[in-house]
Amino acid sequence: MTRITSLICAALLATSAASAQTVPPDTTDAYRWLEEMTGDRAMAWVRAENAKTTAVLEKDPRFAGMYQSALSMAQATDRIPGVRFISGMLYNFWQDSAHVRGVWRRTTLTSFRTKSPRWTTVLDLDSLASAEKANWVWQGASCLQPAERRCMLSLSDGGEDAVTEREFDLATGAFVTNGFVLPKGKQSAAWLSQDTLLVTREWQPGEVTASGYPYIVKRVARGQPLSAAVELFRGTPSDVFVFPAVLRDASGRQLRAIYRGLTFFESEHYLIRSQDVVKLSVPKRASVADIIDGQVILQLSEEWRSGSTVIRSGSLAAFDLARAMRQPDALAPVPVFEPTARQSLGGTLSTRSRLLVAINDNVTGKVFSLARSPAGTWSRKPVPLPENVSTFLQGGDARSDQALIQVTGFLTPNSLWLSSGPDAAPTVLKTLAPRFDASRHVVRQFEATSKDGTKVPYFIVHPTSIALDGSTPTILEAYGGFQVSNTPRYDADVGKLWLEQGGAYVLANIRGGGEFGPAWHQAGLKTRRQVIYDDFAAVAQDLITRRVTSPPKLGIIGGSNGGLLMGVAMTQHPELYGAVDIAVPLLDMLRFEQIQAGASWVAEYGSVSVPEERAFLASISPFHNLRPGVAYPEPLVWTTTKDDRVGPQHARKFAAKMAALGLPYLFYEVTEGGHGSGANLQQSARTTALQYTYFARRLMGPARATVP
Repeated sequence: MTRITSLICAALLATSAASAQTVPPDTTDAYRWLEEMTGDRAMAWVRAENAKTTAVLEKDPRFAGMYQSALSMAQATDRIPGVRFISGMLYNFWQDSAHVRGVWRRTTLTSFRTKSPRWTTVLDLDSLASAEKANWVWQGASCLQPAERRCMLSLSDGGEDAVTEREFDLATGAFVTNGFVLPKGKQSAAWLSQDTLLVTREWQPGEVTASGYPYIVKRVARGQPLSAAVELFRGTPSDVFVFPAVLRDASGRQLRAIYRGLTFFESEHYLIRSQDVVKLSVPKRASVADIIDGQVILQLSEEWRSGSTVIRSGSLAAFDLARAMRQPDALAPVPVFEPTARQSLGGTLSTRSRLLVAINDNVTGKVFSLARSPAGTWSRKPVPLPENVSTFLQGGDARSDQALIQVTGFLTPNSLWLSSGPDAAPTVLKTLAPRFDASRHVVRQFEATSKDGTKVPYFIVHPTSIALDGSTPTILEAYGGFQVSNTPRYDADVGKLWLEQGGAYVLANIRGGGEFGPAWHQAGLKTRRQVIYDDFAAVAQDLITRRVTSPPKLGIIGGSNGGLLMGVAMTQHPELYGAVDIAVPLLDMLRFEQIQAGASWVAEYGSVSVPEERAFLASISPFHNLRPGVAYPEPLVWTTTKDDRVGPQHARKFAAKMAALGLPYLFYEVTEGGHGSGANLQQSARTTALQYTYFARRLMGPARATVP
């Protein structure tokens, strides 16, 4: 894109928008051409819109400082590397100013403990991309246990979910000559043995579900073409997805499974045996979390009744793998961990002899170490960690009892802890240097009362000396879907670019999330979804009632499903907000099933094929509920061209309709990066700076000074 071309397109679009203000608000098909992700006409529109938006935001005196601060923090060499155990060593994928696409590297635990670890580069993605003339974006590695010498690397073109899978040898530091290669696609591969993969992909054109995911699992042997792969399992095009998985415990017991997603939340589970594939008798709303000591650990989102045993929804359960191989319909499950009403599971990981479980207890983190007795009962003891923070299990080592735990809080810089065993106190490996001055801020937790009387908790981070007169510029964030929990976290961008500038930040734990287990999520499914939006509005109103802020000073932000939340909030309650940041969103809820992976989310949102659900979707769809003459806050709507999950179509059509209705808006589209803010740190920092510049302009007024 040249700037001259962009300005010409901007002028043309401005003219067409001015002449299109008489378009009726219900002419949804008028914008269908913007659904062509990389169509010439659509991309010309994107370039023009980008030019208009950057001309506004990047010329603000605050933008340059915000961008430099965001980029400096993103590229800082004293960041805590996100490491995982592979073959007894610590591996990390790292990006900085010298490694734009990044390097995959490793070090020893002993070296990692030091201030300046000695890293060995395993793969340089910048060099690989240059040599192969490809825009490779790292998407992860899956290594064959127990040796963990051979790995399948997932590489994406520009950040899409669709990846190319290639076999890599950690010992030689090179791709394996004539090794396994799976050409680009939405696919999944699992190691069955050194010479065999289980693969699901689009084997023949059109062999994908309505959601765009594969549904046929085949066994691929080394040295054979993909056309010779042996089919093991076939789902149906009406499924959401089908994928294989192979899990191993420290003793080498192997769970070979296939998951058939009937909906986004319901799956059938199958075991691969030597001569057949058999269905497991487990609840549909359950997922395999781990395997340890021959016990398969299952996380439940519904109650499991088996004989006289009843295990509550939201719990961890276990069954014996050997028994399952013999009697897949008689598993005899036992409870492993059952949360209380104010708790929810946050994650699990296994080491050689123990299972670590992270939970949220009234939206703060705790970790427990669990062990199984010879009699088959499970005991637990708390892992001593700081209080009033969030905890995340980062990785475990099957060769030892070592596990990595991340600790973070709104004003507590991230720290990485090493837990070496059930009887050893965890030790700090790394602590992030503070990125902003937290001494002048405080964290508080309040509850808002939703429309139906439900108490909805939220956190607020604000200056200690806050004036309760409604004058504090405040950003309110939430997600509200897919059982995703929003917990306290250290966000350098929020701290440096907002809190230090005098703003306040709020994180709402509305229904639809997983903060209080499956019931908190399921309360807002499909046609019950309005409670999620009522919860959010209740938090906003509570902030205003407490005089923390006021509508002209209150901004809101959310991405993906949270972007849908922002669109609904703006169209249902435009009077409550002064700024709306709508990121990589769903917005056209009458066509979401036809856009990218949208059909996979019918279990969350409902379907237009069901009259009652269609009527509800029409009532909340932000794209369809935009109206002329309404005093909406000017939103920032942004997306990415390479987003093959949600897709840029929603954001484009929403912005184009606002233009046709003569409504103010800003639109920005990152041309790379998948379902995120960019394919590298520079792109992500730019997107971040655009957002905070937008909030500063809307909520803080004219620039006073640049961010240092």
